[in-house]
Amino acid sequence: MKIGHSLIALVLASAMSVSFGQQQNPPAADQRTQPKSPNREQQGPPLNQPAAGQQRKTENPQENERNAAGQEAFRNFLAIGAPPDPAAVKRGQAMFVSTCGFCHGSNATGGAQGPNLVRSTVVLHDSGTGKEIGPVIHNGRPQKGMPAFPNITDAQIKDIAAFLLGRTQAAANRMEYTIQNIVTGDPNAGEAYFQAHCANCHSPTGDLAHIAQRYEAVALQGRFLYPETSNPFRGGPPPDPRALKHVTVTLPSGQTYSGVLIRIDDFSVALRDDSSEYHSWNYDDVKGIRVEVQDPLEAHAKLLRQYTDTDMHNILAYLETLK
Repeated sequence: MKIGHSLIALVLASAMSVSFGQQQNPPAADQRTQPKSPNREQQGPPLNQPAAGQQRKTENPQENERNAAGQEAFRNFLAIGAPPDPAAVKRGQAMFVSTCGFCHGSNATGGAQGPNLVRSTVVLHDSGTGKEIGPVIHNGRPQKGMPAFPNITDAQIKDIAAFLLGRTQAAANRMEYTIQNIVTGDPNAGEAYFQAHCANCHSPTGDLAHIAQRYEAVALQGRFLYPETSNPFRGGPPPDPRALKHVTVTLPSGQTYSGVLIRIDDFSVALRDDSSEYHSWNYDDVKGIRVEVQDPLEAHAKLLRQYTDTDMHNILAYLETLK
């Protein structure tokens, strides 16, 4: 499977509920493309912003307070500490890029010669103080090919430490990643893919008309990648009726029952028929029962195993034209 999905986990993994007709935010596929517009969002800690601890401001003070409290609680859970001073991060970033970026990469994740500093134990133990990385910067590591930088001041080292702390915190706390532009595909190729694989069920002038006006690109991408609408772990809007699974149960006597699938597992099946009556059967109690499930989202599940990264970019670029 050639899908570059984000390796998002840690603690708060929850089932994402998505469909073209239901507005919830699913996980977007991992996109490692350069931003084209500052108003679009992309997963990953961007280099041009403080890497962690920056909360999204709204016009509602109570909402801002709740967001801040939630972020603080999550940061405490991860034990990553308070975010560094944004001004120090900005100064440290400029110093790091000009002095260290050639070897360690401009975002500190490693270059052609230098290692990834985001995962460096020295940087992690430094915790933004400059005490651990200071001697390394001043004295270098000649045995590993790192030159000394005796002219960098202690204040500049402290700023570099703040920048590196922000990078390590962003790597640990993906809940604060800023998503930038992900619309980088070829809309013409996306339209061709859509006509070949999606047009039997969806129409750009029907159910998908103006879809790009209703959803941001990240949510829109998630809706065609993960169109499951049920979520047993959290509330929300009712599922889209078009996405409901239906089932037909045939008993050994030949009598059949049909309706919306409520539950199915290795031991039982349950449905609700058109008159809203609930029926369930245990397989051990009814030998020879036959169960046929009709899943309107089955095509999405099959495509998820076939998409390449290019396919996903192109489809999204095409859907973004449906304004």
